Amino acid sequence: MRFATLRTANGTTAVRVDSDSLVPLDARDVGELLASGDPGAVAATAGASPVPAQGADLAPVVTNPSKILCAGLNYRSHITETGRELPEYPTLFAKFAETLTGPNDDVATPEVSEKVDWEAELGVIIGKPVYRATAAEAAQAIAGYTVTNDVSMRDWQRRTLQWDAGKIFQRTTPAGPYLVTPDEVGDAADLEIGCSVDGVTKQLARTSDLLFKPADIVAYASQAITLQPGDLLLTGTTGGVGNARKPPEYLHPGQVLRTWIEGLGELVNNIVAEK
Repeated sequence: MRFATLRTANGTTAVRVDSDSLVPLDARDVGELLASGDPGAVAATAGASPVPAQGADLAPVVTNPSKILCAGLNYRSHITETGRELPEYPTLFAKFAETLTGPNDDVATPEVSEKVDWEAELGVIIGKPVYRATAAEAAQAIAGYTVTNDVSMRDWQRRTLQWDAGKIFQRTTPAGPYLVTPDEVGDAADLEIGCSVDGVTKQLARTSDLLFKPADIVAYASQAITLQPGDLLLTGTTGGVGNARKPPEYLHPGQVLRTWIEGLGELVNNIVAEK
């Protein structure tokens, strides 16, 4: 199954993807839908007509997760291009709900940063509370997968040993378009992932190159804190980031950033100057 969060004149609503249509459901977003315990059983909104999927104004797939946790240095190709050793444990950092933006929204380059970089990532959405889980239990807690891009301000990220300063700029992390349940994509074990800038491919890999798999990351994070329905985990980026290129490349207003994962859909975001 596939779900999304649709913007309407009355706010957002969760929708079920039904072929080329979006069926409004009795939940404000995918996170609230998952909190019901059985998203497939949530009724369609009475009196609401299906909306064409083509051109729909989609919000971030989850609009207000209680937590966004991210794994850095998790694709072997990216670890290699940074010149680092393979880590023994997942490298975790946090983001906030304000960082999220829709799958087709503009992404603004902040006035205070000159090094805005792309990071195509597989997103994992939690479907039920999970704490101190084994990898098998963690896998059962995954509601589905989505496409994300952890657009990063590298100059801010490198100011200190802690990365968060470059990762928490508002509305710079597109997420969507859909939550796709694990059964539709083979638990996201071997999907093509990539991104392009103005049609030129910058990253291209497969999720099988992940060092720590989605269930591993969920299990590891759950040792410290309870993950809740609608929480979002970003699993790390592949080789090909702009900051590692020679010479480095960064995003600039007027460009188009496209991010895709096989079977999950794509993000298409215009890069604009901050107003």
